[in-house]
Formats: sequence, structure tokens, C-alpha cells
Amino acid sequence: MSKRVTFQHSRRPSMSRVSGAVVAAGLGASMVFGAGAAFASGTTGTADTAALAGAATADSVAQQATAQSKAAAAAKKASADKEAAAKKKAASWRTPVSHYVLSATYGTGGDRWASKHSGQDFAVPIGTKVEAAHAGTVVKAGPNGGGDGPAYGNAIVIKHANGKYSQYAHLSKIQVKIGDHVKTGEKIALSGNTGNSSGPHLHFEIRTTANYGSAINPVSYLNSVHVHV
Repeated sequence: MSKRVTFQHSRRPSMSRVSGAVVAAGLGASMVFGAGAAFASGTTGTADTAALAGAATADSVAQQATAQSKAAAAAKKASADKEAAAKKKAASWRTPVSHYVLSATYGTGGDRWASKHSGQDFAVPIGTKVEAAHAGTVVKAGPNGGGDGPAYGNAIVIKHANGKYSQYAHLSKIQVKIGDHVKTGEKIALSGNTGNSSGPHLHFEIRTTANYGSAINPVSYLNSVHVHV
């Protein structure tokens, strides 16, 4: 009778299982390493993004500041140009004679005038060139004060666009006529000593109408339009 031989198989792991485990372990390590690398990469990207954003914001602020500075400079220049234009326009007024000595002033009392002095006297030699203090239209010109009375002698009255009138009296010669349009500084007459005058001079008035009795202080008015007498 033959004996049955029983073979017992050892429980050693097969090579395929060992290889699988190694591969799995390797994959796990790779995944862990990859995750770490990804995390590190993500962290670096966030920092770079923040830095770039900060730089962009700083650049934007700088550009805005530059734009505001330019706008302020432009506004300042525009304001200065406007002021200069206004002064230039105002300064188109001038004194009626270039070289003079001030004599009787506005508001002076005395026997020479029926009431107080209505203008400013510029002492100048007879024959001195008299010029229009501002552009306008001649509304009076002639002897007898151009219609205002013999005390003024030969006289001229000019109407200006702003509603004011200028008057020039005691003239030796009148060189314009009623209706003439004159420019600032244009020659209109020669000074003299006609009418009620104690010596050669130009009597100058600023009026609110064309007629006697509406005079205002001519020096104060000229100062208000940037002409210093």
C-alpha cells in the first residue's frame, strides 16, 4: 500500500505581490512628493502674484499723482492766463498825456470853480500831444467846452464801451470830430490854455454820462483799471 505524500506550500509572498507593493509605495511617495512640490509651487506663485499686484498698484498711484499734478499745473496756468488777459484788457486804458506834473486834483475847492474841481489837471506845455485814454466814439468836440460851457474852453468828450466817458479840456487844437471812432492812445488834440485856465494844462475827467455834473474821481478810476497816475 503506497503512502500519500502531502506537500505543504510555503506562504512566502510571490514576486508579483512584492513588486506591486514596491510600485504602490513608489507611487505613494511620488504623489506625496508631487503634492509637496505643487504646494511649494503654488505658494511661490501666490507671492509673485501679490508682488506684481503691489507693483501695479504703486504704478497706478504714481500715474494718478502725475496726472493730478499736471491737471493742477494746467489749471494754475489757465487761471494765470485769464488774469493776465483781464489785466491786459484793463490796461488798454492809459493817461491822456505821457509826461506831466499833477496839479489841481478832483474835489479841490476854490474861487476858480463854481463848485469843486470836477477832474484831474495835468500840467503840460501848450501843444503837448493829447491822446485818447481808451477806445471809443467822440460825442462832443468843439469850443465852449463842446457844449459844456465856456469855462472848459476847447474840449472833447469820448464815449467808451463800458458806459464811461472821458473829457479833455482847455485844448489849443482839436483834431477829431463828433462821430469819429478812436483807439486807445490815438492822438486827438493838442493841450492849451483856453477857457477858465490859470496856466497851460490838460483838464481830464471821467464821467458816467456825456454831460457836465456826472464826473467821478478820474485818478481812482484809472487806478481801478490798472493805470497808475
